[in-house]
Amino acid sequence: MDELKSYLKLHSGSELYPSDIAKILRELDENEFSEAIKLIPKNIIGDVALELPDRYFDDIVESLKVEDLTQAVRELESDDQVEFMQELQDVDKYKASKVFENLDKDEQQEITMLQSYNEDEAGAYMQTELFTAKVDEVVQDAIKRFSKLKKANEIENVHTIFITDDRNRLLYAIDLDDILTFDFSLTFNQNIKDNRENFEPIKAYDTEDIKEVVNYFKEYDLSVIPIVNRDNILLGRITSDDIYDIINEQATEQMYNLAGVDDEAEEDEDVFKASKTRATWLGINLLTAILASIVIGFFQDTINGMVALAVLMPIVASMGGNAGTQTLTVVVRQLALGEISHSEATRIIKKEVTISLLNGILFAIIMGIIASIWFNKGMLGVVIALSMIVNLFMAGLFGSIIPLLLKKMSIDPAIGSTVILTTITDVVGFFSFLGLATIILL
Repeated sequence: MDELKSYLKLHSGSELYPSDIAKILRELDENEFSEAIKLIPKNIIGDVALELPDRYFDDIVESLKVEDLTQAVRELESDDQVEFMQELQDVDKYKASKVFENLDKDEQQEITMLQSYNEDEAGAYMQTELFTAKVDEVVQDAIKRFSKLKKANEIENVHTIFITDDRNRLLYAIDLDDILTFDFSLTFNQNIKDNRENFEPIKAYDTEDIKEVVNYFKEYDLSVIPIVNRDNILLGRITSDDIYDIINEQATEQMYNLAGVDDEAEEDEDVFKASKTRATWLGINLLTAILASIVIGFFQDTINGMVALAVLMPIVASMGGNAGTQTLTVVVRQLALGEISHSEATRIIKKEVTISLLNGILFAIIMGIIASIWFNKGMLGVVIALSMIVNLFMAGLFGSIIPLLLKKMSIDPAIGSTVILTTITDVVGFFSFLGLATIILL
């Protein structure tokens, strides 16, 4: 609490950073947190709330009145308003409805419009605050208008001016530093005609998949992208800071999916909800483990005839599982980053199989020698060596094929890949090892 007071006092009269305040709040206990929320200026409380993990949102809502929450929403940009209202709706529907009623009609319409988009559409992530100028407007007049809006704090983070026609159709996008080279006494249209620069905008459609928009930012090194509808009417913009958040969310979701957990459930404080989602995948994993055990059961007589097989079995399965996970992780991540095209599937499979096969041969030799010396039986070393080569080959093959196949089926490659791959490497590992042992040793 003292640290927060010191921070607010130190930055009195200057800009307060919500991320700094959020860091301080995370260190407080529940009682201190509720008191600290009341000290934060209401014009940034909304930004602070969005900087904190979702589990803190309940306490913020309980600590603030409807009037304070309404002010918090009004101070946010339109895309953040939608996010704040959605979280408020999840926590307290009554307060959410009251806050919505207190907002201006324009704000209500913007929030309703943005909420109408699907979660994976670009329109759901855009903000409607942006600066536009008409193509036949004099540059000097536009600059004066921009200055007035900026001083009134009605626009922020503007680095690009979007030029439209009388019907608000997007024509050009001009960075502010390029504006400085213009003749301020002429219209934008006249300046553009006299300028050799290309001001054709890279744009995205409001119904376009947000993943494609993320790729635009990466491919063209953008700081902002205009969002238009199918009639080329300018609707809003998405800025790089929003894209960073989206990339982080996608990376987190991918990591959780690979581990068989749900990112939304893990962020929720309800332990039963998280337990339920984890239990689903654990249940599937149990079935695959039973399948592997059934395979082992087929060779019970072989194992009884040579106890050393039971000792060495886990090594084969473990090496195959780890090799497969390496391949799987690389391919899934490259798919997420858009680094693998449809035509490159064969190349990726060949590469991963070759890597796994080379490692398989290397560790087959090492483990073959160890097993031969350990149990003083040369052919046992041959069996585990051959089995390891087979299993690592299959690990590389299926570790690359599974995510590529799921991607082709329009399924997130991370979902279920690990469970499927583990089943294959376990079954193949046990079957090849025990099968070869039955043929060669008994």
